[in-house]
Amino acid sequence: MRPNGQTPAKRSRSVNRMEPAVPEYSRLFNSIDIRFANFIAKISKNNDPDILLGAALVSNVTNGGDVCLNLASFAGRELTEIHQAENTQKTPRIVCPEISAWRKKLFSISAVGKPGDYCPLIIDADRLYLYRYWEYEKKLADSIQKRVSQQLSSKICSNIDSEFLKQTLQRLFPEKEEKTDWQRLALLNVLFNNFTVITGGPGTGKTTVVTKIITILLTLAKGRKLKILMAAPTGKAAARLSESITAFKAKIDSPAYIRDAIPTETFTIHRMLGTISHSPYFRHNSDNPLSADIVIIDEASMVDLPLMSKLVQAVPKNARLVLVGDKDQLASVESGAVLGDICNRGNLGSFSDNFSNKIKEITGENINAPPGFKDISRNHLISDSIRDSIVDLKKNYRFSNNSGIEELSLYVNKGNAKGAFSVLKKGNGVKWRRINTGENLKNNLKELVIEEFSGFLKTDDPDEAIAKLNAFKILSPVKKGPFGVFFLNEIVEQILSGEGLIKTEHSPASQWYHGRPLLITRNDYNLKLFNGDIGIIMYADGVKRNELYAFFPDSSGSVRRFLPWLLPDHETAFAMTVHKSQGSEFKNVIIILPEKDNQVLTRELIYTGITRARKNLIIWGREAVLKAAISRRIERASGLREAFWGGRIKNEDE
Repeated sequence: MRPNGQTPAKRSRSVNRMEPAVPEYSRLFNSIDIRFANFIAKISKNNDPDILLGAALVSNVTNGGDVCLNLASFAGRELTEIHQAENTQKTPRIVCPEISAWRKKLFSISAVGKPGDYCPLIIDADRLYLYRYWEYEKKLADSIQKRVSQQLSSKICSNIDSEFLKQTLQRLFPEKEEKTDWQRLALLNVLFNNFTVITGGPGTGKTTVVTKIITILLTLAKGRKLKILMAAPTGKAAARLSESITAFKAKIDSPAYIRDAIPTETFTIHRMLGTISHSPYFRHNSDNPLSADIVIIDEASMVDLPLMSKLVQAVPKNARLVLVGDKDQLASVESGAVLGDICNRGNLGSFSDNFSNKIKEITGENINAPPGFKDISRNHLISDSIRDSIVDLKKNYRFSNNSGIEELSLYVNKGNAKGAFSVLKKGNGVKWRRINTGENLKNNLKELVIEEFSGFLKTDDPDEAIAKLNAFKILSPVKKGPFGVFFLNEIVEQILSGEGLIKTEHSPASQWYHGRPLLITRNDYNLKLFNGDIGIIMYADGVKRNELYAFFPDSSGSVRRFLPWLLPDHETAFAMTVHKSQGSEFKNVIIILPEKDNQVLTRELIYTGITRARKNLIIWGREAVLKAAISRRIERASGLREAFWGGRIKNEDE
């Protein structure tokens, strides 16, 4: 949401006509924002500074991850205060106009319209949108609302043999839970509805549920072929989904022909929809929908608004759509926080009486609200249909009852810094280490780096090396700076080189050396290497000792090798960013926080980093920095949450 502080490029003559309004803002916005503001002024033939300001701001916040500009949150405030611009003493004091005056000025120009108008900018309630983002949001909200309005329809329910269903459920869920079995409820939700969100933290069994959902749908189909599509936003996430289903389907208590029919092929969302070269559109859309009976999207929290909008429109109206993800994780790098908005940012409350009674009538399953669940069923602003479409998996099957990792993640999610530090000081798999400056970081890291990384560097077996490499990871919220990933990787290389564990002199740029871990940063579908894949440079058996190869794990459990210079874009991966670690898990994790507070530090980021660890976690940093991060939430302006949970606010001009 903050500008990048760049000085705008030299403006053309047409832009210079906008003097004197634009120069006042030039230190606060980048060149794209300035040019867009001037474009709006030019086509509207209006140089009003407040109009220019609104146009520049909406461009800026959209590029920063917001879907729109919330005029009310900026109105009357000083812009330098909001943006925390550098060198503010040289920046003119610019105060945003009051909301009513600002709206009136914006509506006075032809470039700004109301919902339904075809204009570059749209004002919906007090939200200012670029037209395409308003359209993405509107179409997504409308598509989902149409789907949830069909939930629990008599047509869907009448096609299910209740007795046969109960027998199948008993086979899939042989152990009776004392309270509500949330995995079982998620399966039933998908069975009776054509839109379901399954959310839950690591270890709550999301992939297990997906496999059981496919199993029961195939079982109830009784021989009828079902077209099942599974996808994820990244190639790595898609590959992990395929691996998990392949491993779990062998354990399913079902006839062999059902297990054999469970698909394991997965796609990236882009591949599933069919990319069109040099175009933002896909081959599959509302006019040419996917051929599918059920579409399952994993890691849905990583899907941005434009992609989710196009995806939902491309799913056939009579097909089941299932979104699976962790609502508390980091949102997409691009615009929006779609899964969080659909899940009302975690404030889900209980299910409606209608939903609960219908489930009990058909299956005998009682839905008991868990401790801490809010009863918001009487709130007229809440849509029964959307909240009955969301199942939040509660039980964690990975961590023990006294797991510090799980307890810490819960406190962070609640924004409870005091509770989080009490867990860190108590232990049980989590530790806190105070670091004030980066001056002695190398010395502080030395012992841990040698202990954790020497194992994979001392073996000549690629399988063993990759397994040991993935047992430990250093994570940082940032790439640059004394605590950033780039510097941390340099420090680790220096430590390991000093101990003789790696030798970096094989090439002038030291690009390739035995033991260099790699993180792929761009998909290569020909090589089947995807953004987020982690591999290692090693010597290969049977070749000359001076010939190095890149080894990456295969979905079958073996490894594949590549000539290093054939690899797609990649970087060294002793350390990686928390963002890049999404979808990955490591036995032991250390999170190194920046020396100073940073707006990118949020509780969602800290939660995501914490939950990458399976057994042990260490957080290094300053208490003030961690407390600030836990207190800060990702707040991305959009109207999606309001569309589902609060009803749209009408414009006073409508």
